Amino acid sequence: MKRHIPNAITCANLFSGCIGIVFAFKGNLEVAAYFVILSGIFDFFDGMVARLLNVKSAIGKDLDSLADMVSFGFLPGVVMFQLLTSSDYASIYLPYLGFLITVFSALRLAKFNNDARQTDDFIGLNTPMNTLFICSLPFIAKDYPDVIHSSILLIGIIAVTSYLLVSEIKIFSLKFSNLSWAKNKVKFIFLILSALLIGFLQFAAIPFILVLYIALSFLHFKGVAKEI
Repeated sequence: MKRHIPNAITCANLFSGCIGIVFAFKGNLEVAAYFVILSGIFDFFDGMVARLLNVKSAIGKDLDSLADMVSFGFLPGVVMFQLLTSSDYASIYLPYLGFLITVFSALRLAKFNNDARQTDDFIGLNTPMNTLFICSLPFIAKDYPDVIHSSILLIGIIAVTSYLLVSEIKIFSLKFSNLSWAKNKVKFIFLILSALLIGFLQFAAIPFILVLYIALSFLHFKGVAKEI
């Protein structure tokens, strides 16, 4: 029975992503973002539970990627499609560029499944973090509508995030094997700073958190390289 628990959590991730997509297609991007957060919570805990119960399996790994493709691949593509639809450049074709995020998310997930270097950390930006960033844009649009409705900016975001997804940039994973401060110092620092940013800026903090994530990863692995 216990071997099915992690897969059930992964399926909950998939289910939440499907609901988020429905809301995104209806134009309710804020509700879609909350389902992304719910999917992210399930995605965080499925692997942890599998390790705790010692029931990791090849099927679980494949199911996780398939669920992530929906929740953190297709869903952010739909969100960007909707943002481009309401952008300042009126074109029936432009919004489809949003699905480049879906394409590069698929490439990133396929690369992750077949890259032996990514057992502990990531090579390239992980799809959940990228999706949180994309889904924060509708909230930021409330305060900065002229900026977020800029088609040039949105296309630039698509280009940058698509590159980051498949880049060779090393990014630390937020999964914990233990709670040791010494071994997880950079993760704890990131989580503390992220919590403070969210407390002050709420969803508008996500772009800053993304930059912080990449910057801390660079400093972390640069430091590791020096020690080695």
